[in-house]
Amino acid sequence: MRLGIVSGRRRHGKSYLLRALTEAVGGLYVTAVREEGRLPALQRFTEAIAAHAGLRPGTLQLTDWRQVLSNALDVVVRQAASTPLLVIDELPYLLQHSPEVPGIIQLLYDEQQHVRSHGSDPGPGPRLILCGSAMSVMHELLSGTEPLRGRAVIDLRLGAFDYRTSRDFWAVEDPFTALHVHAVLGGAPGYQPIAARPSPGDDFDRWLTSTVLDPGRAVYSRTETEYLLREDPRITQYTLYYDILTAIAQGATTPTKIGSALGRQRNAVAHPLDVLESTGYIQREQDILRPRHPVITLNDPIIRFNQLITLPQADTVEQGFAEQAWQASTPTFNSKILGPHFEDLARAWTRRFAHTVLPDGLPGPVGTTEVPDPAARTKHEVDVLALASGERPQAPRARIALLGEAKATAARRGTGDLQRLEHIRALLTDQGYDTSGTALVLFSLHGFYPDLVQLAAHRDDLLLVDLPALYGTGPVHGAAT
Repeated sequence: MRLGIVSGRRRHGKSYLLRALTEAVGGLYVTAVREEGRLPALQRFTEAIAAHAGLRPGTLQLTDWRQVLSNALDVVVRQAASTPLLVIDELPYLLQHSPEVPGIIQLLYDEQQHVRSHGSDPGPGPRLILCGSAMSVMHELLSGTEPLRGRAVIDLRLGAFDYRTSRDFWAVEDPFTALHVHAVLGGAPGYQPIAARPSPGDDFDRWLTSTVLDPGRAVYSRTETEYLLREDPRITQYTLYYDILTAIAQGATTPTKIGSALGRQRNAVAHPLDVLESTGYIQREQDILRPRHPVITLNDPIIRFNQLITLPQADTVEQGFAEQAWQASTPTFNSKILGPHFEDLARAWTRRFAHTVLPDGLPGPVGTTEVPDPAARTKHEVDVLALASGERPQAPRARIALLGEAKATAARRGTGDLQRLEHIRALLTDQGYDTSGTALVLFSLHGFYPDLVQLAAHRDDLLLVDLPALYGTGPVHGAAT
């Protein structure tokens, strides 16, 4: 017997892939149901086993989970044409009324291993995949003293598509539209079937008001945050978690700032933040150069859009004025959604694609930092910083491979932006970091002034990345290419 764990956020395609896999090998796929109790679940699983074995309904009478799971594993072995596979999807729903299931799986696993070790069964053993969207529950299955610890050969955490794959999946030709769609829905493929693709020549505003801001469509996101939160049983005080997500979306990046935005003490939000982190809704990003408080950000673009755009404008949208609501929300979208999202994609490009144009190839860790400027009595925020390969975050005198700035403004980037990066690089040199091989990179939503492009063609330390280059449909400007 071989055990695999598959987890991932809702709408990431787990069930789609596992159903396809099960059909391909002739296995048995069974999913738990949120509102289903213990007895109905036992009966439904039993009928699924009987159907897979070719038996009439009501033939099997199984009264506990040991019988159900043992029979299911036996049936998939007997019926398998190639790989004997059993998939139990949405396991956390099952554990709400039947917490003994992991312990029973452990016993069956150990019994199978004992049989194998004595050589009494030469046939292929069953493959069991446990899947779920409640990330904290799935991650705990293999932790500490849990029954399944050390028994899984696969622990697959299925993430969203990256921004380039997402553009291909949505079949959006225009990079500008692809960026905006990704800033709203992210890379979760499950949104595509319930939201029409932007048509060729269709602008983003028209697409948005007719899909995400249409109360008659399933993709309308007013309730999406609540639905996502309900995936995890540890989240119960929905109002508090809503408020925390809203505060983060609006720019509160530390527990103190989040507590202040909610009128609460820092300690009052510490536990909810831990829960949100363990469930994958937020992340804490460490400064790449210096130890300081991590920056808290949202993981899901759809939650950010919901908290900043949909909820504040819900009454207007639901009265049939989606266009007016969107027009009023555009400044918020540009400053608090599109701008931070463009910075995220700049860091993603640095991790995944910068090695193709950097002289030394693959960079090391990528992140953000603040660089103190004692003479000016200020600090400079750095959007993108990559250490050299082999360097560790927060190491003194680290080699810096790349220093970048990403701004999703309507203006083109010019030599003033380059001078700012050169000044920051000089500050880092004075502070003991090795910048002898540091490439300066400017990311721009609307391109660059000709004099900057001409300058980049004659310098070996300057790269210019516009939107086509970010998406791989155009060249990176600079002599290093």
